[in-house]
Amino acid sequence: MGWGRVVRVDLFDYELPPELIAQEAIEPRDAARLMVLDRAAGTIEHRLVRDLPELLRRDDLLVVNDTRVLPARLFGRKEGSGGQVEILLLERISRNSAHSETWRGLMRASRMPGPETPILLGHDLRAWRVRSLDEDGSAELRLETKGDLSKLLAQTGVPPLPPYIRRTREDPRTARDRERYQTLFAREDGAVAAPTAGLHFTEELLDRLERRGVHRTRVTLHVGEGTFRSLREERVEEIRLHAERYRVPGESSRAIAAARARGGRVVAVGTTVTRTLESRTMGPDGSPEAGEGKTSIFISPGHSFAFVDILLTNFHLPRSTLLMLVAAFAGREQVLAAYAQAVRERYRFYSYGDAMLVL
Repeated sequence: MGWGRVVRVDLFDYELPPELIAQEAIEPRDAARLMVLDRAAGTIEHRLVRDLPELLRRDDLLVVNDTRVLPARLFGRKEGSGGQVEILLLERISRNSAHSETWRGLMRASRMPGPETPILLGHDLRAWRVRSLDEDGSAELRLETKGDLSKLLAQTGVPPLPPYIRRTREDPRTARDRERYQTLFAREDGAVAAPTAGLHFTEELLDRLERRGVHRTRVTLHVGEGTFRSLREERVEEIRLHAERYRVPGESSRAIAAARARGGRVVAVGTTVTRTLESRTMGPDGSPEAGEGKTSIFISPGHSFAFVDILLTNFHLPRSTLLMLVAAFAGREQVLAAYAQAVRERYRFYSYGDAMLVL
C-alpha cells in the first residue's frame, strides 16, 4: 500500500489469545522458537534460536545492546499511615553522596504522599517525593540511607517487568527474574526494561556463532519508560516517543564499516539496536558515526534503513511503535501475516516469548 500523510494506528492491530503471552522465560535461553521471515522471497520457516549459526553467514556482524536493567521497582509504605506505595525509578538525576541520590521516577499510591512524608522501603532505605516534574506523572524523588545506597537498591529493588508479565510481590519467580530478565551482554546500568531480543543468547550459542565466523559488536541504548506507555494517538504521525540515552562507540562504527567492506551483513539484535544505529548520520565509510546523546527516533513504514540488513526481534504488542518498526523493515502486510501464522502455530509472545529473524 502507499503511505500518505495520514496512517491510522489501528492498521497495526492484531488478535492475540491471552494464553500466548509468555509469563516465564524458556530454558535454556536459545531453546526459544524462531520464525524466519525472508522478506524478499515472502517465505516463512520455523526454526529455533539455537539454529542462528546455520542462518547467518561468515563475516556477518551481530550488533547487540549492552544496557543493563536496573532493579528499579520498589515497594514501600508511608511512614505514619502505613499506606502502600510503589515506585518505578526511571533515571538518576544526581548522586549527592554514597548515602543519597536524586531520581526521576513514577509513583503509585492510593493517596500520593506529600513532600514531607517519608516512604519506608526496607533495609533502612527511605524515599521522599520532592516535586512533580512532567505531565507524564513523573516526580523528582530523593532516596537516602545510612549504608551504601547502590548496594541497598540492588537488594531492595526488583526487575521492572512489563505489566503483561503477572507477578505478585511474593511470587517466587521474582528471584529468577533478576537473572533471566537480563541479557548476557548487560554491563551499562540504565535501562528500565530489557532489550528482549538479546535474552535468547547463551554462551554456547555465542561460541558457535564465533566459530561460524560471525563477528559481534556493541552499542548502548537505555530503554526508558516509553516501553510501558500505551498509544493513545489514532494517527501514526501524531506519535512522539520519550527520549532515551544511547551511545555508538568508535570501535562499533569501525566494526560496521569492516563488515560492509568484507561483504558481511549487519544483524541488529533487537529494535533498540536498530533505533540506535538509525539515529546516527552516515560517515564517509558508510557506517554510523560514533557518538552519544538522546534519541526519540520513531521508525514507521516509509523509513529508509541505512545500516541494518537483518533484524532479530521478539513478537511485539498490537498497535505498538515496535510493531510499526518491524513493519517498516519487512512491510506491514507481510509482518501481520507472519504474526497471524505465529498465533496459529502457538508461538509465545512478548518479552519472555519467542523470536523472529527478518532476512
